[in-house]
Formats: sequence, C-alpha cells, structure tokens
Amino acid sequence: MSDPKTVAVTGAGGFIGRWVVAELLDRGHVVRGLDDLSNGSRENVAAFVDDPDFELLVGSVRERGDVDALFDADVDACIHLAAEIDVQESLDDPQSHFETNVRGTQVVLEACRADDVRLGLVGTCMVYDMADTSEGIDEEHPVKPASPYAGSKLAAENLAESYYHGYDLPVTILRPFNTYGPFQKTGMAGGVVSIFTSRDLAGEDLKVFGDGTQTRDLLYVTDCARFIVEATFSDAAVGEVINAGTGRDISINDLARVVASPGTEIRNVEHHHPQSEVQKLLCDPTKAEELLGWTPEVSLEEGIGELREWLQS
Repeated sequence: MSDPKTVAVTGAGGFIGRWVVAELLDRGHVVRGLDDLSNGSRENVAAFVDDPDFELLVGSVRERGDVDALFDADVDACIHLAAEIDVQESLDDPQSHFETNVRGTQVVLEACRADDVRLGLVGTCMVYDMADTSEGIDEEHPVKPASPYAGSKLAAENLAESYYHGYDLPVTILRPFNTYGPFQKTGMAGGVVSIFTSRDLAGEDLKVFGDGTQTRDLLYVTDCARFIVEATFSDAAVGEVINAGTGRDISINDLARVVASPGTEIRNVEHHHPQSEVQKLLCDPTKAEELLGWTPEVSLEEGIGELREWLQS
C-alpha cells in the first residue's frame, strides 16, 4: 500500500463511519474520529479502542473548537460523514438539519482550508430527482431535494464545491446509494434492509410504506466504505461528484419477499412522508468504475446474509 496517512473522520461512531474507520485501519492509516454520539455510539467503534492508530474525540462539527481539536499539521485527509440523516425528523425540525449539515460542513471546510487538507464529503443519493423507468442515475442527473434533509445535504455539497473553486481546496463529493449492513440502526432512522431483517428475526410483520413499488439500489456497507476511502485519496477524483451503487434496483415489495422467512407477514401501510419519497433510485456507477476502478463486490443476497448473522449475534 501507499505510505500511511493520518485521516480525520467526522461521524466516526456512526454506521458508515464505523466501516470507514475499519477500512482505513486495515490499510495501515492513522484515524482520528469525531462524533457527538447523538446518532453514533462508542459500541460501534469498540473493536478499535485498543488500536494505537485510532482515537475518538467526542464533540460536534457545529463547534469550531471540537473540529480544530481533530486537525493539526499531521492530518492528510478528512472524510466528512457527520450529519443529521432522518428524513421525517428533517420535516419536523428542519433547523437541526441545517445547523449540522450546512453550518457543520462549513466549520469542517474552514478547518480543512486552514491546514490545506483534502476532503471527501459524503453526500446522499436522496438529492436526485426521480429517474425514468430504465435509465440509471448518473452524476449529471437533475437534483430535486424533496426534504430539508436532502436540501441541507445539497447545500453542503454546494459549499464544498465553492471551496474547491474559490480556494483550490481538494474536495471530492461522494453520493453513495442506499447503504445497509451490520451496525445500522433497525428503528425508523435505520435503512429498510436492516428494519426488515430485524423485524423478520423478531417474528414481526414487515411493513411496506405505500404501494411498495418504489425501488432502491442497495449497496453493502463494506463496498461503500471502500468507495469512500478510494475516492477521497484519488487525485483524479478531486473536484468531481461521484455516485456509488450496484447498478441494480429492487422494489420494496420484492425486497420484503427476499428478506421474509416462511410465515412472516408482509403488510402495506400508509406512507408517513409520501411527498419526500423518491420513487426510483437506480445508480449508474460507471464514473466510479472508470475513475477509481471501483466496483461493488457483495451481492444483495450475501449482504442480507451477513446482516442477518450479525443481528442474530
């Protein structure tokens, strides 16, 4: 591998953050994590506490002092994952999403600018407008943020892009599609795969919001973490927006049938935020493959198996 780097990771105690930390440590890098533990947890990174190359600072990206504590002359790169991520919560309380996702990103950008640190900004596929029935969503696809969550994430991307153009800060914007796997929450703030798998194991009904025809491109978390790390360190990716997904989508109805054990009931229920539902999410991952040589390695069936095994343990 290339020479070890020191990497600052915001949101290190979160679901994807935890796997990004694991990927960086596996590659021999030194990791400094920041998390306010409002959504992430110490348990998520418990496997790394004895690793001399890992440190977790408890603090918020909203606070310049907390972010500055993460940075010094040794830091080579920052992966910015810290965010408020709940669509329904953003509709109920848009202010908190603005404070963390927009103001917090600006604080991180200023810290990167002060030390000329390259930044991998992790965005979301939820910023995209609906795709048509056959074409995957590429990076040129129109955006249409349909919730304050999506709007705040798009604003954060625009800010980061302005630092790239205005200050020549090396910034890469990453848009992974629907990521799932071990350590993801299984409540409403979790992902549909984790929620379904958890309910199936508990012998509970699988509740499908709306008619269940909406589709998702489901990306296993180790593939997502590998994408984030490789894109952040790629010189060819600087200044770019890059999607990551499998290039295959599945309807929520079909996903429920894949997850459900014999005897598990599947029920369609009223959608709690139909106005913010993106009907079809199908990634065109061509750019990630061409620019980074990245392709996903874990199939949906394998990924659900890994998640089921982890939830049972």
